[in-house]
Amino acid sequence: MSTFAKTMTKFRLAVIQLHVTKVKDHNLYRARGLIKEAARQDAKMVILPECFNSPYGSSFFPQYAERIPGESSQVLSEVAKENGVYLVGGSIPEQDEGKLFNTCPVFGPDGSLLLKHRKIHLFDIDVPGKIRFQESDTLSPGSSLSVFDTPYCKVGVGICYDMRFAELAQLYTKKGCQLLVYPGAFNMTTGPAHWELLQRARAVDNQVYVATASPARDEEASYVAWGHSTVVSPWGEVISKAGSEETVIYADIDLQYLADVRQQIPITSQRRTDLYTVNAVQEG
Repeated sequence: MSTFAKTMTKFRLAVIQLHVTKVKDHNLYRARGLIKEAARQDAKMVILPECFNSPYGSSFFPQYAERIPGESSQVLSEVAKENGVYLVGGSIPEQDEGKLFNTCPVFGPDGSLLLKHRKIHLFDIDVPGKIRFQESDTLSPGSSLSVFDTPYCKVGVGICYDMRFAELAQLYTKKGCQLLVYPGAFNMTTGPAHWELLQRARAVDNQVYVATASPARDEEASYVAWGHSTVVSPWGEVISKAGSEETVIYADIDLQYLADVRQQIPITSQRRTDLYTVNAVQEG
């Protein structure tokens, strides 16, 4: 194996846990600065949180919605190019042909838009006495899978509630993804109960790295995010984790370690595809 090939088996991932305010320009300014900081720490891929440019809530989505390309995506394109990083742009409320979507744009180191993932599974839940939320009141669901390639590995993209659906992670893994990224904003009910559990489950089920990016916690917000942005290894270990405050966390992604895990416990070759399988109805 060449020296170049060896270097491509490892790369640094940065996850930005941003304190999101009601001022879009401030959110964009802070995001730009923290992306630059991550690049100075040798991050090759940077992840922003769900709804990084606006408060999270059905009443805010129409007010903050943009087209892609638009103001926020232009800023992300510029900062990705300026710093030479792959940038998973968290998510923004997207307006397109009269509909609103919760959308994650991904940019390459040259500033090009590689894909936009529209949240597939809308967050419609009702936990009596704790939380009720209906994204479908204002948002429409996406209808395609989202995978992008890098010199290091393929990456599958989901947004928040998408992480609860194991089938999506399985499909991404079948497509060759070794890293799954989920910008998300679990709340103070679902966060303590399921945030880390789901990430570790998706990681160990598929023997992949899983990274999540949450907004920082704001106790004054109408929707209080749990925080605790996390990176989990293919062994199911938490290798990097934030608290509740605004911060940047880092993880060195080691694809040789991933390969070793898959060799030690070869579930891919042991899967009984003669009895069961998970297939995509629509390729994306």
